[in-house]
Amino acid sequence: MSRFFSEKYRALTPYTPGEQPQDQAYVKLNTNESPFPPSPKAILLAAEAAAHLELYSDPTCHDLTERLAGHLGVSPEEVLLTNGSDEILNFAFMAFCDAAHPAVFPDITYGFYPVFARLNGVPYEELPLREDFSVDVDAYCGIGKTIFLANPNAPTGIALPRSEIERILQSNPDNVVVVDEAYVDFGAESCVPLIHTYDNLLVTQTFSKSRSMAGARLGFGVGSKALIRDLNTIKYSTNPYNINRMTMAAGYGVLEDEAYTRMNCAQIMETRAYTADALRKRGFSVLNSSANFLFAKSDRIDGAQLYLELKNRGVLVRHFTLERLKAYNRITIGSREQMETLLSTIDTILEEHA
Repeated sequence: MSRFFSEKYRALTPYTPGEQPQDQAYVKLNTNESPFPPSPKAILLAAEAAAHLELYSDPTCHDLTERLAGHLGVSPEEVLLTNGSDEILNFAFMAFCDAAHPAVFPDITYGFYPVFARLNGVPYEELPLREDFSVDVDAYCGIGKTIFLANPNAPTGIALPRSEIERILQSNPDNVVVVDEAYVDFGAESCVPLIHTYDNLLVTQTFSKSRSMAGARLGFGVGSKALIRDLNTIKYSTNPYNINRMTMAAGYGVLEDEAYTRMNCAQIMETRAYTADALRKRGFSVLNSSANFLFAKSDRIDGAQLYLELKNRGVLVRHFTLERLKAYNRITIGSREQMETLLSTIDTILEEHA
């Protein structure tokens, strides 16, 4: 770092995104992207919007906000669109956390939470997952802190039922509970219907996974009008034009083609079940996932070694070095063809190690 770097950030360890190697063509199963392209309607509207890039985008995202609110069954004043769901998560740390309102989240979860906490100078606590990697709901009940829960969780894929999240909400009426639903469309229950019951609930989602728009960077939050006003204060104090014209148009096109999204989600869930079964037949332990990925380990090969050997053969998965996770690899659900390539490559590796 330079001698000019602010002292307050010198100890900051940034988030590490999934690797994006360019040295060869890979079967890319490491960053939870969709194997399907965006809706043709999204592509068409984005191309039309590209003809007007000399103009600023609408800072209110009026048309997309109206369309999304209708899709969710809420009012436009209860929705805020952001540059990916990462932006609204950062806004939440800025708006709802401080020395008097520290953050709390699981010790194994989305890796950006501790980064956002440290970036914003927020004290935080990490509560351990149970031995089976599930969230200990009782530990969050009445904790009196700003709670961040990924549901389904990452990298495990395990989801809590809505009733369990409701217990947390009921027992922390004076603290915001942020439910990060990046993967909710792959089989979990959304908490969006609860925002009219609990004014302390903020639900975040993204267009990156189920809606095939990871490269466009579009996310959103849903909550009470008061919470959304708070978050808008942060937005208009940082980056009012946070969503570009093409992304906004593509998002509208995606919502106009909900059948395409549902079809893709159904196919991914079907392929997930097929892949989980195939891995278990090969002796892998696979957690029950409600996301577009699987978390799996084998007693026949070390997790890091399997990751490296797959990579050497052109298949990318995600490996984590934390002690409790190092035996596992997180495997994005790609196309059926991609998963067949993964499985046949694993067979080759295991045969070589037999």
